[in-house]
Amino acid sequence: MRLLLVFVLFISISGYGQWKSYIIGVKGDTLNRVDMKGLKQGPWTIKVPELRGERGYEEEGYFENDLKEGIWRKFAENGVKIAEETYRWGKLHGKQYYFTYNGGLVREESWRAIDPANAYDTVPVYDLKDPSKILTMAIVKNDGVAMKHGKWLYYDPREGTVEASEVYVMNKLQTDDGSMFNDDEIRPIAISQGKQKSDTAAVKTTQKPQVILDYEKKNSGKKKIKVRDGSTGNLPKP
Repeated sequence: MRLLLVFVLFISISGYGQWKSYIIGVKGDTLNRVDMKGLKQGPWTIKVPELRGERGYEEEGYFENDLKEGIWRKFAENGVKIAEETYRWGKLHGKQYYFTYNGGLVREESWRAIDPANAYDTVPVYDLKDPSKILTMAIVKNDGVAMKHGKWLYYDPREGTVEASEVYVMNKLQTDDGSMFNDDEIRPIAISQGKQKSDTAAVKTTQKPQVILDYEKKNSGKKKIKVRDGSTGNLPKP
């Protein structure tokens, strides 16, 4: 019996010995692990305090080699879930859900992360009127960020009904006829040359609305505002 106890204790010490730092959760599990290389691993809970009027929150999820992986949930200080995000390679991937501080669903986003080992990715462009129909295949360059890709839904948090929707193809807003606003970056690419193919092989370009052109002219030369790129970051306001 004594030998068995010593053996179990040895296994326990050996297990903890592989971590540079960690904490023991209320259920006795090992959380917030940092390995000997300084990389976050396994289950984590992170508390973000209130800052400059922004409410504090706590998030929990899983790290793999210092990158967020799988489902991460964020909770307000009163325990209400305010976000449920899915990560791949440390970037947003798939469906994301955001809620008000009262728990009402306010927005559903769709993102696509690209394997950092791949220089390019191929995505289908679907017909909005017939989702089973593929209009074209687009080859896009991997710039190391996640992209808006798929349907975005905006809800009335009180009624739970959809108020608006958008469809994106690799960060480009898709119109009813399947074309994209500012679609130069998602034209088929000749990978061997690293250049875009001719316009005859490209997806049709949609003329920007005049209101957008006026806005761009008015704000040209101004400091650019940082936009969400799907990487690990702060919670967007609901």
